[in-house]
Amino acid sequence: MSEFKVASRYAKSLIDLAQEKGNLESVKQDMEQFIAVLKSNKELQAVLKNPIMKQDKKANILDALFEKKMDPSITAFFHIMVRKGRAGILYATAQEFIRAYDEVRGIAHATVVSAVALSAQNLETLRKVIAGEIKADVVLRNEIDPSLIGGFVVKVGDRQIDASIAGKLKKLERHFGSQVVN
Repeated sequence: MSEFKVASRYAKSLIDLAQEKGNLESVKQDMEQFIAVLKSNKELQAVLKNPIMKQDKKANILDALFEKKMDPSITAFFHIMVRKGRAGILYATAQEFIRAYDEVRGIAHATVVSAVALSAQNLETLRKVIAGEIKADVVLRNEIDPSLIGGFVVKVGDRQIDASIAGKLKKLERHFGSQVVN
């Protein structure tokens, strides 16, 4: 089974447990904290993925870092994963938990790439338009790419709308490039 599928199943279990206990929001915050720590500490990721290191040592490291700072159900969850030899996918499981949380809460993530930073008002207007189209709450992030010249590209999931000048120029180039001149 792929790492993604395994991580997804563990994340789903944790979502179900958190909903059952009524502490989904606090578990989400703890998982975001866990992701931030792992992102900033590649050595910790390497330790968790190391098949040679003993499971009890991995559990002790996780306890030392997170036991007093997180909900006890999360540290117990970590222990289960370590005991089952799944410490190497804790990071993937945490990321999948956040994705599943967003799905449960009806939250979609979108990115608007523009040549210059968009104003807060423009971002909010665009966020509302996207939310109306996809019927979900939208978290919108603005990225800057000066090569777009002007306009913007909106990405939501696997969909993309290219309203950039660079995109239109490429489209024209393809159109004229495919025309046969007699």
